[in-house]
Amino acid sequence: MKVSRTQWVLVALIAVGGAAGLLLTGRGKPVEVVVVTQGPMVQSVVTSGRIASVGRTELASQNTARIEAILVREGDAVQARQVLVRLRDDEAAANLAQAKAAVTEARGRIRQLNSVQAPVSAQQLAQARAADTQAQNELARVRQLVQQGFVSPSRLDDAQRAATASASAVLAASAQAAGTGAGGAEAELAQSRLAQALAAERAALGRLDQLSLRAPVAGTVISRAADPGDTAQPGRTLLTLVSGDETRIQASVDEKNLSYLKLGQTARATADAYPERPFNATLTFIAPAVDAQRGTVDLKLRVDGGVDYLRPDMTVSVEIITAQAANALKLPTDAVRRDANGGAYALVNRSGRAEKVRLVLGLRGIGTTQVLEGLAASDRVITLTTSPEEGDRVREQAERVPKGNAQPMPGLTQ
Repeated sequence: MKVSRTQWVLVALIAVGGAAGLLLTGRGKPVEVVVVTQGPMVQSVVTSGRIASVGRTELASQNTARIEAILVREGDAVQARQVLVRLRDDEAAANLAQAKAAVTEARGRIRQLNSVQAPVSAQQLAQARAADTQAQNELARVRQLVQQGFVSPSRLDDAQRAATASASAVLAASAQAAGTGAGGAEAELAQSRLAQALAAERAALGRLDQLSLRAPVAGTVISRAADPGDTAQPGRTLLTLVSGDETRIQASVDEKNLSYLKLGQTARATADAYPERPFNATLTFIAPAVDAQRGTVDLKLRVDGGVDYLRPDMTVSVEIITAQAANALKLPTDAVRRDANGGAYALVNRSGRAEKVRLVLGLRGIGTTQVLEGLAASDRVITLTTSPEEGDRVREQAERVPKGNAQPMPGLTQ
């Protein structure tokens, strides 16, 4: 059979294509690789939070009253017991004046008892006793005269009545003297009235003092929610103050990171308003319970001293250092593969073939994982962008440079 020129051309093309396919097959599958590096590594938990002062006080009135004056503005520094707000107090001031007058009256009554009534009662008692002595003597003399027959018996009856009256006068004067003297009923009643007046004065003074709202501690006013002329209501916040030399960060992390956290761990933080001015903090509190709705754990960190630009409620990013290794083998996290049982392994380019290597992992950094066993420095690991099988021939199409300075993502631990 005669073969045409066209057929010869087709046969030649098929032969060339087959040879090219055999050549490409011999070169292996194209893959991307990363190189295992060695150096210092940090494992951290990254989150965001807010600046909070240790002491936060919301100043409110205990009474319903019109606001006469607010003596501070937002940002003002105040001292302990400094008057910040004055409420209308004319009625309370009048009540205090009335209570003070009652105290003066009660004290005057005591002075009257001590300087007038008690001495008068003592003199009356002395006079009554003297009169009683005279009456008793007269009674005895009249009895003798009656016995001798010098006077009539009716004179004896008169002397007896006079002696009885004088004895009664002594008893009355004694009771009067006892009542007005020290420890007597009149004295105790006067002391009780004074105590009641003093208690009423203290109550009136307290009510008046409640109408001058004072700073409980030294601090800074950060918010003001009223103006003069407004009506203060019990429990309604008028001013908010922050105090204390210690500054804290309040944050929360996903509960999956709880096992990495321990009290005393150091952290690096930056305020969103000052990203170029990082500062250090220390983990001082881990909530004993997990927030069931959010699945998070609340944290508190103490800001190291010398940071003077932070303000309450300022947003900050926090990286808590949970572990460090001075000379770790590092592999990008996305180059680590997992088998059906969750075991870690990697595909390594060994002499142009994909070799499966089991891995023992250590620290988890931001985008980087420490390899404890299975790899060595400079090993070339095939990334997940291609999926050759174990034993396949491979050829490196690209080498990716590991990102050692990846920016942290708030809320994630890698």
